[in-house]
Amino acid sequence: MFPIYVFVLFFVCINFFFIFQVTQSPVVLLPCLSCRYVVAKSELAGAGTPDASYSLSGFHEVKLSSKVRGVCFYAVTAIAAISLIGFMIVAHPFVLLFDRYRRKAQHFVAKLWAAATVAPFFKIEYEGLENLPSHDAPAVYVSNHQSFLDIYTLLTLGRSFKFISKTAIFLFPIIGWAMSMMGTIPLKRMDSRSQLECLKRCMDLIGNGASVFFFPEGTRSKDGKLGDFKKGAFSVAAKTRVPVVPITLIGTGGIMPAGMEGVVNSGSVKVIIHKPIKETDPEILRQIARNTILDTLKLRG
Repeated sequence: MFPIYVFVLFFVCINFFFIFQVTQSPVVLLPCLSCRYVVAKSELAGAGTPDASYSLSGFHEVKLSSKVRGVCFYAVTAIAAISLIGFMIVAHPFVLLFDRYRRKAQHFVAKLWAAATVAPFFKIEYEGLENLPSHDAPAVYVSNHQSFLDIYTLLTLGRSFKFISKTAIFLFPIIGWAMSMMGTIPLKRMDSRSQLECLKRCMDLIGNGASVFFFPEGTRSKDGKLGDFKKGAFSVAAKTRVPVVPITLIGTGGIMPAGMEGVVNSGSVKVIIHKPIKETDPEILRQIARNTILDTLKLRG
């Protein structure tokens, strides 16, 4: 039994490695003038805000301890995933019967997985938890995106919002299964029809009481600069008339910088939840949300 468990652990670690490779060129929503949607790579070089950046000069020479912590991080997250996937599988038929849209039970397991993974490596400090809408209130959540650790960090909030992910990641055993059972929204790259279906799916989920989550920059920042926000998330919020909840993440980019997913540096993370924004104009929503996060990064980041 033990050798089988070790083999499965190794297999899941390899899955995580390939997932990081797949996510190196993320996709973003770019609304065109004709209100159709296309997929494009986000090019942020020179487009960010210098005042909100963090220095990467210290990451050129990676410490051995950071590499060791990186290996341990993947081992811990793999063990946690293997240990908890069974609970998801057993609960899933009941989730589909009684909670098809929010899927709170599956997100609770995901919260346990994320919390168990990050606890040995860094501390998360939360601010503004009182600004979170109730569990049953649909909303559009948005945040800056610095690191793959952002997903782990956001899952610890315990809110059953639905992320958007590339369809390729759903093909990975265990991780892909968990994402499907959580109701993660699939998106095909370079496919305008998939883009439209994704947005429709978001609006359908909100209409049925669930929440969705967007990284409106569309990709992880490689230098800490806050990129431009795309309008997709804010169009969904405006059309469904739900609030936008901006969240500022500080510190994840320093612990696991984009493009350096094999290391875990020491540090701490701060999650700042801002007051929900209610507007009917997507452009106003976009500007307020970005300025809120940008001002916080300048002041606190």
